[in-house]
Amino acid sequence: MSRSLATGSLLLVLALFVWAGMVGGISFLEAPLKFTAPHITVPLGLGIGRIVFAALNKAELLLAAVAVGSAVYVRVPAHLAGALGLLSSILLLQTFWLLPALDVRALALLAGRPAPPSSLHMVYIGLEVVKLLTLLLTGSWAFRWTLQAAREQSLNRRAGQLAA
Repeated sequence: MSRSLATGSLLLVLALFVWAGMVGGISFLEAPLKFTAPHITVPLGLGIGRIVFAALNKAELLLAAVAVGSAVYVRVPAHLAGALGLLSSILLLQTFWLLPALDVRALALLAGRPAPPSSLHMVYIGLEVVKLLTLLLTGSWAFRWTLQAAREQSLNRRAGQLAA
């Protein structure tokens, strides 16, 4: 495997697993635990959550761009491209619909206006579960694909040396 393809493959795998770690750590650890800390009120937790999830979203967009760019560069197989398409779709849905809608609700609550019941949080959590599982699966596929491509190239190089 050429150095540039190896670098592209490494960037793809790293972007997927760093992204998965951030989603797991923030969405499934920090967010729920924040409200169990002493002296954290709902308004304080909402304020912190808005900042943290806005930052997470920006980091996710960057990592998604690195993953997709790397995948295009190394020409990943269709199943990896499809999984990256699913991940990108979820992220764009969250970026342009869910996060703004949740932000409006948080701002209303912070202003003292109770928001009507909504299933937006459950939709967001459901998409986070799908996204995290897809990130882990896609990262594993990308890692295995990279190893297989490197092995095949090494075998082809050895066969060429033996034939010469």
